[in-house]
Amino acid sequence: MNEYFPPTLAAPRLTQYRMHLTVGEHSARHIRRIARSCLMEWELTELTDAVELAVTELIANVVRHVPDRRCTLVLLREAAGIRVEVTDACPQSPTVPSQLPPDAEHGRGLALVDAVVDKWGVSPAPGGGKTVWFECGAAEWESAGRM
Repeated sequence: MNEYFPPTLAAPRLTQYRMHLTVGEHSARHIRRIARSCLMEWELTELTDAVELAVTELIANVVRHVPDRRCTLVLLREAAGIRVEVTDACPQSPTVPSQLPPDAEHGRGLALVDAVVDKWGVSPAPGGGKTVWFECGAAEWESAGRM
């Protein structure tokens, strides 16, 4: 006896992950795990190192510079990569120091972000505050020889 089983509808693929949170000194570890999971789901694992480093730096800036430590993290699947946004209520934009003394303990984070992502920036957030974002593209990453 032959039975016919109709194909099941596949669950829609997740193209965005959004989380509102209050971060602490150990939050980056959990956020890296979430980012890694999304990258695996989106078949963008070649971007894992860059995304993990960059999102760690953005979260560290919230911990260090935002008084209430609240933020919104958004991971967006794009056509050829990923966009990550961290939004907080603090209006002060981050800066990249032009020169740091060799023994400086802070100030290198955004320079690291700049070195490992395709582009990054700061945008005003609706209702005040700012969104610090970065993008990593799979095709650009491979063609730039960064793998």
